[in-house]
Amino acid sequence: MYYVSTRNKQMRLAASQAIAQGLAEDGGLLTPEVFPKLSQNGLKTLTDMSYQQRAVYIMKPYLDDFTASELAAYAAKAYSKDKFDVREVAPVRKVDDNTYCLELWHGPTCAFKDMALQMLPHLLTASLKKNDEKKTACILVATSGDTGKGALEGFRDVDGTKILVFYPKDGVSAIQELQMNTQEGENVGVCSVVGNFDDAQTGVKRLFSDEKLRAELAERGYFLSSANSINWGRVLPQIVYYASAYCDLVREEKITLGDPVNVCVPTGNFGNILAAYYAKQMGVPIQKLICASNSNNVLTDFLNTGVYDRNRKFYNTMSPSMDILISSNLERMLFELSNNNDEEVRGYMAQLAAGGRYEVSEEIKKKIGKFFAAGYCDDAETQKVIAKVWNKFHYLIDPHTAVAYDVLEQYRRESGDNTAAIVVSTASPFKFCDTVLGALGVTELASGTDIIAQLAKKTGVKAPAPLAGLAGKALRFDKTVTKDHMVDAVLDMLR
Repeated sequence: MYYVSTRNKQMRLAASQAIAQGLAEDGGLLTPEVFPKLSQNGLKTLTDMSYQQRAVYIMKPYLDDFTASELAAYAAKAYSKDKFDVREVAPVRKVDDNTYCLELWHGPTCAFKDMALQMLPHLLTASLKKNDEKKTACILVATSGDTGKGALEGFRDVDGTKILVFYPKDGVSAIQELQMNTQEGENVGVCSVVGNFDDAQTGVKRLFSDEKLRAELAERGYFLSSANSINWGRVLPQIVYYASAYCDLVREEKITLGDPVNVCVPTGNFGNILAAYYAKQMGVPIQKLICASNSNNVLTDFLNTGVYDRNRKFYNTMSPSMDILISSNLERMLFELSNNNDEEVRGYMAQLAAGGRYEVSEEIKKKIGKFFAAGYCDDAETQKVIAKVWNKFHYLIDPHTAVAYDVLEQYRRESGDNTAAIVVSTASPFKFCDTVLGALGVTELASGTDIIAQLAKKTGVKAPAPLAGLAGKALRFDKTVTKDHMVDAVLDMLR
């Protein structure tokens, strides 16, 4: 299995090389040349497996320079009972007769990023050894809220790595910010950036293409790598939970093997729904991929019109992990839908860089219409949905999950398609206590971490231990830079 750049498919790397490098040298995203297929017998085999076994079964064909025993050891550590608070790791909860929530927030940072970022450190450190890399990996991460804490926790005190997370100042929830700025570990750093997530993400990409910085880091014994979903080692473990969710529904006799399901994913950077698309390509019977956005609905407009245009107002919303106007992983999708036409993708990305806009071909538009549906949900509706789902089903959801739930309902009304659907629940509601409490009619909010206990008392739902344990933790990081001075933060950390 080889990995090619979305902008130059002549650039071929082995899996361990692709994971170690993170981003292609030409700025493209490293993507498998082909996708392994899952037969119905394969899905049947997966149905009787644990989550850890499913992870090995799905990932092994993509990682032919790793042994099955290596991957089994990584999966056992990444998805252990010490890390995840439920045996299933990614349980599927019934909401009504044909709607299910895939809960991806039972890990150490209470968000879906744990599903990949508990696995990535094992894949990355092993990849460095396989490539006889003697330098220390300097891992740079841009986060819109959840990736940062997930990456910090995953790489905390991992040998041969340093990790620096950039997040938008005033662009994440108070709990998300506290999680990052109290992070423990000797090899970690956190820095806020003046601006929004796109400023932080663009800044990190610029650092990767900064030859002067690369040379200086090499002299100091470092090289750059990424834990964002531009790294294939982030996307691959996400494919697993879509296959796992389908198999759980079969095992619990909610559906019959071979029955189609729809999947509704709240997404900003497109990595989460891209993993669902890859699962579909492998053979998981996913019928429609429903993309849910908040008021930053650049993806909704793109999937409905074929025009990507980031030249629009940016909103800070109640669902901050989706406050994104430049969706990096969409480039991988364009590569697939253009039949791996690297020249075509290169052209779209050049137009995006130059003018912030591009329009895809009629052929790609037809494929998008076949595979995808899209909608968006604003803040006012988000709060109504949180209240509705709690009052009707006594099920507590966070704002991102609420966005997806609402968009699924919109899709069903407009299409008449009532196929069994999986709503991807990406974060614990306790990461967004103020929004959830407001939705439930509470007007006087407790301060600091006391708000976590307030939500637990109001609902009778127990707060996840990692969030309840934030009370009294010392702040370690408080640095803020402009996007033009992110390089200084990197060099300062490595002094």
